[in-house]
Amino acid sequence: MRPESGARTGALLALLLTVLAACSGLGELRGNKPAPVAAPSSEMLQAAQFAGFLASLQPLVQGSPAEQAEVLAAARAGYDQAHQGPAALRYALVLAAPSHPGRDPVQAQKLLREVLARPELLTAGERSHAVVELQRVDAELRLTAENQRLVEEAQRERARQSNGSSMAALNKRLQAEQEETAKLRRQLEEAKAKLDAIADIERSNADRPAANEGRTP
Repeated sequence: MRPESGARTGALLALLLTVLAACSGLGELRGNKPAPVAAPSSEMLQAAQFAGFLASLQPLVQGSPAEQAEVLAAARAGYDQAHQGPAALRYALVLAAPSHPGRDPVQAQKLLREVLARPELLTAGERSHAVVELQRVDAELRLTAENQRLVEEAQRERARQSNGSSMAALNKRLQAEQEETAKLRRQLEEAKAKLDAIADIERSNADRPAANEGRTP
C-alpha cells in the first residue's frame, strides 16, 4: 500500500482516538469523574484499514504506470503472505479494478469465490463488498463471453450462408443477442453502483466516532 494510504488510515484512527479523549475531558470539566474511554473495537480498526485500502485504489485506476505497478505489487505481496481473508480480498479487488494493465477478472473471480467460502475471516463490511464485487465481475465475464460467442457465431453463419434470407435471419438473431447483452450491461452498472455505495458506507463508518459508553450527560 502506498505511504499516502497508510497515512490516511492512520489519520482516521487518530481522529477516532482524539474524539474519545475529548469526550473524557468534557466529563472532567463538568466536575464528574472521567468515564473510562473505550478503545476502538477490532471491527472499527478493520473498517478504517479497509477504507484506507479502498482509497488506495484510485491511483490504480487513474495513476501513472509506475503508481499502478506499485499498488499491484503491494497487494500481491500481501496475498503471498496470507492466501486468504482480507489479504486475498484486497488482491482480488486490485485484479478486478478497471483501466490498468495488470487486471485479471478471471483470477479475481476465483479469489472472490475463495474468500466468500470462508466468510468468518472477513468483517461484515468486507463480506458485503466481496459479494457485490463478485456480482460485478460475474456480469463482466458473462458479457465478455457472450460478445465472443456472438462474433464467432456470426463468422460461422457468414461462412455457411451468403443469400439475403440467411443474412436477415442472422441479423434478427444478432439483434436479440444484442438486447440480451444490453441487459447484462445494465446489470453490470447496477452492481457497480452497489459497490460504490458500500464503499461510501465503509468510509462513513470508519469516520464515525465510537459510541461514548458510560459518559455522564
